[in-house]
Amino acid sequence: MDEQAPGKATLQEQVEERESTEQQKYGTFGGVFVPTLLTILGVILFLRQGWVIGNAGLLGGWLIITLAFVIVTFTALSMSCITTNIRIKAGGAYSIISQSLGLEVGGSVGVPLYLAQTFAITMYIFGFREGWLYIFPDHYALVVDIAVFGILFLVAYMSAKLAFRIQYIILAVIVGALVSVGATVFTGVMDQSIQWWGTFPGAPESDFQGVSFWVVFAVLFPAATGIMAGANMSGELKNPKKSIPLGTLSAIAISYVIYMASGYWMAKVAPVDELVSNYNVMIDYALWAPAVLGGLLGATFSSALASIVGAPRILQALGHHRIFPGGDRFSELAENGEPRNAILLTGGLVLVTLLLRDLNTIAPLITMFFLITYMMINLVVFIEQQMDMISFRPTFPIPKFVPFLGTVGCLFTMFIINSTFGLIALSLVIVIYLYLTNRKLEVPYGDMRSGLFVSLAEWAAKRVSLLPENNERAWKANLLVPVRSARELRGSFSLIRNLVYPKGSLKLVGMGGSNGSSHFGESLMDFAMSFSRENVYTRWSIIDSDDFKEGVLTSLQTLQGTFFKPNILFLRLPTHKRYDEEIHSIINEARHNNMGIQLYVEDPIAQLGRSSAINVWIREQSPGWDLSMELGNVDLALLTAYKLKVNWDAQMRVITVVDEPQVEAAYRYLDNLLDAARLPEVLKHVEIGAFNEALQNAPQADLDLLGLPNDPNLDELRSYVETTQSACVFVADSGNENILA
Repeated sequence: MDEQAPGKATLQEQVEERESTEQQKYGTFGGVFVPTLLTILGVILFLRQGWVIGNAGLLGGWLIITLAFVIVTFTALSMSCITTNIRIKAGGAYSIISQSLGLEVGGSVGVPLYLAQTFAITMYIFGFREGWLYIFPDHYALVVDIAVFGILFLVAYMSAKLAFRIQYIILAVIVGALVSVGATVFTGVMDQSIQWWGTFPGAPESDFQGVSFWVVFAVLFPAATGIMAGANMSGELKNPKKSIPLGTLSAIAISYVIYMASGYWMAKVAPVDELVSNYNVMIDYALWAPAVLGGLLGATFSSALASIVGAPRILQALGHHRIFPGGDRFSELAENGEPRNAILLTGGLVLVTLLLRDLNTIAPLITMFFLITYMMINLVVFIEQQMDMISFRPTFPIPKFVPFLGTVGCLFTMFIINSTFGLIALSLVIVIYLYLTNRKLEVPYGDMRSGLFVSLAEWAAKRVSLLPENNERAWKANLLVPVRSARELRGSFSLIRNLVYPKGSLKLVGMGGSNGSSHFGESLMDFAMSFSRENVYTRWSIIDSDDFKEGVLTSLQTLQGTFFKPNILFLRLPTHKRYDEEIHSIINEARHNNMGIQLYVEDPIAQLGRSSAINVWIREQSPGWDLSMELGNVDLALLTAYKLKVNWDAQMRVITVVDEPQVEAAYRYLDNLLDAARLPEVLKHVEIGAFNEALQNAPQADLDLLGLPNDPNLDELRSYVETTQSACVFVADSGNENILA
């Protein structure tokens, strides 16, 4: 049966009811549509649209209005799409971006967005004051500003519900203003001939020196930036998935019709000269001027009211996630669900900016922050669409070109309006992002970053598969470290980390056997996490095998098919001989699989010493001492030594042992080798005589790197530790390394 039992909620309704709180109580009309509509129908409609039409002409003005609304409509469509794919929480755009790209990106956009919303309150108050002084020119400007702020703050502090009720009254006032304008159709004042394309004479403030199409566009565009007024209430909506798309898009559609119609009205009622010089055309030509004045005051007041209600919600969400120090205080809610601490801080900032008396210099920056937010919302949807992840299943799907054009449009608009402020705004966002990255924020929910990076890795893997497999210039140390017990890693942790850091990778393979595998797995995971904290890409696994040799051989063969396949086998040679036979077998199998080998023999007394000096032993090259691209079993030893030199900030020395007549040729060979290998700060040393004596007489190092023979005598290798009085690593090339690359 498909019918739902009476009184039984759907699964989606149950989920929404479970996540609902007392504060989530506003519907589509009151919570989204009305505040969005009133914010868009603001001071620019009443005071600046006539100037836009006078400069650009009717067609030019319609083009500017359409272009502005297309950009914000694409953003609204992207916002609608993403809100139907996530359970949006408090914070509106901040919540959307954080749940998609992480808290760091969300916070880097959310902080400027909060400041923009806060400063916008001041701008709207100034706009209200201009309209008020038009009616009462004798009133003191500062007194008007403080009085309006006091009313706004009191309403917001009491409850958002009261603010929405007041907005219903303001909506009625604005409707009355528009009716007063539209009624002039029947009075015969619409008798002017239409100028279809303007000459862009400019503004009276600049003595009509002329402006461009894009300057006029920049004047009108901020009118369209009110689309977040409803989304800012996301944490307090009954059904944000339904309310945000329906309320926002409906408000944009109705606003667009009003702007287009009023543009036609202005082109018909007033001559061009008056349109560009008189900002009060709508008031002067309306059927009843007081109605339009009321609309102007109501529009600016409602915009300020929507912002002073919405901005603290963004701050509350930022504080809840500890985006800034001490944020917990501003995340607290009063008994009625209002973020009153956040309201107090927002009110304080508004009061300070009111006392500055002029925000015109930073007004473009406010618009930039809105545009960056819109751009990021479009970018989030564009990335999600391109990733084709199965979790991206919005119930409000949109074509892929929409978020792409929305992203490009927002970025283009930023630099059209003011390229300097655009760069400043982007720089501030980047600085905040870097700061938050260092904060290491705790993410309370999953986001799509892992999926994004996986998609990039998959794309890179596919591209790499088309390239030659053995790229000597792209060589990195990818270690496979088989482990019998976690205890083995303690002594070699530092060495392994520095053999791999910064761009290599590490695979720890534990041979668990039948006993104690659970505890062993936990220990191995702890070590993997420790390597990760040291910025070493690390993965670990347990092979349930009592046979260490078979486990290692299985790992060698299995991991050859992975993308980050290991290219070096790291083994420890214990002081006892119990495992000598299987170490021989593992070394031979590693050679057979074209793996490099690093066999580590620790000095039981000195261990790695101060990690300040490294010796690399190179076999003598007589009789020719010719340098070629094929150096023999030297490349991996030199690459390993150089990596340790850099990571330890150590002294590196290259040593060879010769008979006395070969000394000059040996030094010449080492000079050529170090020059060709681009190792200018490496010392050269030539020992004369027998190899064992040279080991004992050579300059002391904390680690000696020597070639691993094809059939090594492991007892002899152990003896080198005592002879050199240092730890030793015996190295065998795989053939894929080249120090000369």
